[in-house]
Amino acid sequence: MRLILRAILVIALLLIVILTSAWASLALWYRLPMADIPRGVIAGLFAVLGLFTVVTLFGRRRLKAMIVYAVTFALVCIWWSTIQPDRNADWAPDVARQVTGTVDGDILTLTDLRDFGWRSNTDFTERWENRSYDLSRIEGIDLFMSYWAGPEMAHFILSFSFQGGEQLAWSVEVRRRKGGAFSPLADLFKTNPLVIIAADERDVVGVRSNVRGEDVQIYRLRASPAAARRLLLEYVADANALARKPEFYNSLTTNCTTTVVKMMRAVGSAIPFDWRLIVNGYIPDYAYDHDAVDTSIPLTQLRESAHIAERAKADGLSEDFSKAIRVGVPAPARRTAP
Repeated sequence: MRLILRAILVIALLLIVILTSAWASLALWYRLPMADIPRGVIAGLFAVLGLFTVVTLFGRRRLKAMIVYAVTFALVCIWWSTIQPDRNADWAPDVARQVTGTVDGDILTLTDLRDFGWRSNTDFTERWENRSYDLSRIEGIDLFMSYWAGPEMAHFILSFSFQGGEQLAWSVEVRRRKGGAFSPLADLFKTNPLVIIAADERDVVGVRSNVRGEDVQIYRLRASPAAARRLLLEYVADANALARKPEFYNSLTTNCTTTVVKMMRAVGSAIPFDWRLIVNGYIPDYAYDHDAVDTSIPLTQLRESAHIAERAKADGLSEDFSKAIRVGVPAPARRTAP
């Protein structure tokens, strides 16, 4: 029995050292403020320390080795805790501003709403506007899924509908610097801050469908006006909080999907955990299973009608873009109760 317990302990320590040394080595590589060579040397030395500790776990010096490793790892964690997101940097133009909002009765006023005119990824007209919305005229929510890397992963955008056909889209994104790019691995290690964008659909949806060539799909959600209002105000609250205190984007824990799920739970929506909330390309399937979209037709038919590429390109980012991309898209009966 003693041998079995010792074997279990060694295996547990082995896994802990392997995982923590991999994390610490990558953290040092991505975040140490040094040139590539010294940064790589330090990250490599920690990996060697981890490897040495793994080897000594099978010898008589394992206690000393674990103490040295634990102290070194603790120092890395202390350094890691001091890294804070930048407030000011040379941000890429499309994420240069964080939207904020104020509410006076039923009137929501947004500052720095994005309305770019896109001609290509590098050729666009910058427009940041202040706009007001009557919350008493809100009707519901639509979900956009923009597939950029196969069927497993997508960018997640929610758009709020108002009486009269007005749409207000919200996108949780990586706040990149000029010349920077999204990296799922690098953004696990405090590389870029989080930014919440409020925008015209012609901008935040159109740039993905018409300029970047992503597979954008739209799903009309079965949400009541009261639920839509609560979620919209949660977006505003989170945006205001980010403006006061920046946070890091994290590819696993703080991304376009997890942030919205957190908001929905904050306003009382039941969002049961599901693997599709992580592999978020399958969120339409998740929504279908939970009766959040039109379930009167098969999911395959719903998905087929959701693709907006042909309609979006035929429209060409006109003033009627939002109306054009919804032609033929099934809309479920809106819930009347919260």
